[in-house]
Parts: sequence; structure tokens; C-alpha cells
Amino acid sequence: MSRLPITIATWDYDRVRPLVDGRVQIEGCDVNYLTMPVEECFERAYFHGEFEVAEIGFSPYLIALSRGAPPYVAVPAFLSRMFRHSAVYIRTDRGIEGPADLRGKRIGVPEYQMSAVMWFRGFLQDEFGIAAKDINWVQAGLETPGRRDKFPLNLPAGFPLTSANDETLTEMLADGRLDAVISARRPSCFVDGHPKVRRLFPDYRAAERDYYRRTGLFPIMHAVGIRRDVLEKNRWLAASVYKAFLQAKRIADAEFAETTALKVGLPWINAEYEATMEVMGADFWSYGVAANHKTLSTMARYSYEQGLAVRLLAVEEMFAEGNLGETRV
Repeated sequence: MSRLPITIATWDYDRVRPLVDGRVQIEGCDVNYLTMPVEECFERAYFHGEFEVAEIGFSPYLIALSRGAPPYVAVPAFLSRMFRHSAVYIRTDRGIEGPADLRGKRIGVPEYQMSAVMWFRGFLQDEFGIAAKDINWVQAGLETPGRRDKFPLNLPAGFPLTSANDETLTEMLADGRLDAVISARRPSCFVDGHPKVRRLFPDYRAAERDYYRRTGLFPIMHAVGIRRDVLEKNRWLAASVYKAFLQAKRIADAEFAETTALKVGLPWINAEYEATMEVMGADFWSYGVAANHKTLSTMARYSYEQGLAVRLLAVEEMFAEGNLGETRV
């Protein structure tokens, strides 16, 4: 029986490198593995369906799932997870000293529906009582005009969101037409040292560790998706893909603990690894549904509360059917 040829596209993470270099194989498949920036991956996957397996933004995926059958079906391998306190950049001349001061402000986002922005809006609602409608949102490309939504928005009439398709968030933040920007990538005006732009949380590491201790949430940004038409013809593929991504991550995890010769080019990586485990446990970057049920259900709630998903999704319907756990003997 012939093997299934598939193209996989993701960013170049340590946790996928064993798949890229062939140390880990996907059962039943001949793999062409492409690495590319996540924005390019999402664009080519969502709008053109170029890849059989791709990294997908999890917030847009939940939006699509709530409305019907999305073009990709997720497996619970979470390639990107990140606390997003570090993703908020503010003007220093607007009286913003903390998150509570963002109420009523004019805040730019690359996409209203993106995972990083959805998570921070949920943080504002849960911890400061600031609803999405309490902020004036502006959507535009971060550095290049014309970025577009993956799916149509489902916001109520009169919701305070405008698009600035011919401008960039960086320019508007730098010249003072925005009070803040929430962006997974650092705005170039911040990188270049603009005197009136800084992070909302300068010590974001401490803020994020405190957030995790209080909530137990490690935000999910991206998962792995299998193109629906391919999966429907090859029902076994979900288990094979998930098992391979899990195995690749375990190889990457082991390299954090290497002390003979450091695999990662940071001199105190071992100390950071140990400090992270003290706060978050040994399996701090977990895959699978059961270990992430709280985080996933929180995402579903945020998506629905913020006018993204059209219904409240159950965690049990988010992923491909089949055996996505580990077989135990």
C-alpha cells in the first residue's frame, strides 16, 4: 500500500525540528516539511489551502468551528503558547500606568480576532471588568497596510472597531494617533527606541508568572490542523500526526535538561528550565485535551463573550475524532 504524500507547513520551532530533519516520522506518510513565518503560513493555509497539514491560529479556528466546518481540523498539538502581557505597547503620555487605565483608550490590533488579542481582552474582562466594548479598537497591519481577517467578524452593530487599511499600527502609535497597540510582534517604533513608547508591563516576566500562579492558564496561540478534505479520506491521519508531533516535542523538551553541552544558545538555560518547572510543573508545555481542558474552555468562553464565536463551543468538539491520546499497555 502506498504512503500518503503530505506537505506540512509550520514555523521553525525546536519542538518540530525532529520532524523537519527526519528523526521523527509520521506513520503512513511521505512528508514534505516547509518552515515559514506564521503569518505566511496562515495566509497560504486559510486562503489557498496549500498544505495538507499546517500550523493554524486557534482563535480563528474556534470562530470558524462555531459557524460550521472549518477548512482545517485541529489536533491538540499546541505549537505556540505564550503569555501576552509582553504584547501590549503603550504611549507614555496618555496617563496609562496599568491595565485599568486602558478603558476608553484607542488601541490598535493587527487582527481583532487573533489569539494574542483575544487572550488579553479576556484578561482585562476577568481581572479589571473592562469589556471589549469599553475600548475603541483600530485594526490595521502592524508594519504593512492591508492585513485582513481570516473570517468575517460577528460583532454587534455599533461596536467600536474601525479599520485603517491604508495605514500601519507602528506609524499610528509613533505619531500619537493610538494610545496603545496589542501585537504578537514588537512594533518597529518600540524596537527603535521611540521615547514615548514602552511596554505596559516592563517586567512582563514577573507579571506573567504571577498570572499563571493565580489562574493556572498558559495561553494557547496555535495548534496543528489537518485539511478537512484530506482527513475525511484518511481518518487514520489525525492519530499519526498527533503522535509524531508529541514525540518531536518530547525530544525538544529533553534538550532543555542537557548539561554536558548546551543545546540552546543561552548560558543559563538550565536554570531557567528548572525555575519554570518550579512554577508550572514538569510538563509545562503540555499537548492533549485533558491536560489543557481549563485553558481550552477559557478560550471558548472568551471567543463567545467577545463576539467572535457565534456559539459557546464545548472542548470535546474542538478536535479531530479518533484516538488522540497515548495507547497504554
